[in-house]
Amino acid sequence: MPLPFLTADRAFDEAADDVTLPFDDRDRWRRPYRPGPWRVGAAALILLLASYVLIAAVIIALTGTLAGAAACFVVAALAILCALRLLRMGVWVSAQGLRRTGFFLTSTARWEHVVAVRTVQQPVRWLGLPRTVQGQALILVRKDRAPEDVPPLLTSHNADFLARAEAFDRAADSVEVWADEYRRG
Repeated sequence: MPLPFLTADRAFDEAADDVTLPFDDRDRWRRPYRPGPWRVGAAALILLLASYVLIAAVIIALTGTLAGAAACFVVAALAILCALRLLRMGVWVSAQGLRRTGFFLTSTARWEHVVAVRTVQQPVRWLGLPRTVQGQALILVRKDRAPEDVPPLLTSHNADFLARAEAFDRAADSVEVWADEYRRG
């Protein structure tokens, strides 16, 4: 007796050949790798804290002042927004260009401004902290900026790839392939 829910190709058996799959849309921004366990864990802890603050807000609203409850709701909303932004951080690619999303700032480089995307050995920041360790970084070389003005796209010691060297290699290769494909036109 076959177990169709365990087969990966069941969706392809039922789909028509002319239907565009969601990952085939090259005009949509997408991250060519999954968020790492450190990033997901930090976001989960922030969301857990937000749930406690929301429970406190409900208790304060039922027993105390509405101003205190409103303040707790605002703190919880900010924590939820921070967790969501933390999960959005990373490198995104599309047919338009390459986007580096940080916590506060997002920058986009159109493919016509990209000279090269390459992996180099250099000191990198450990989990974004000031401490540096020897690692790999995916560097973007642009026509309109000096290479030292552009921060690394990915590093082997950031929240997505710490202790996951193979995942870093796959992500770096994927971004390099996107760059090679769209720089040529």
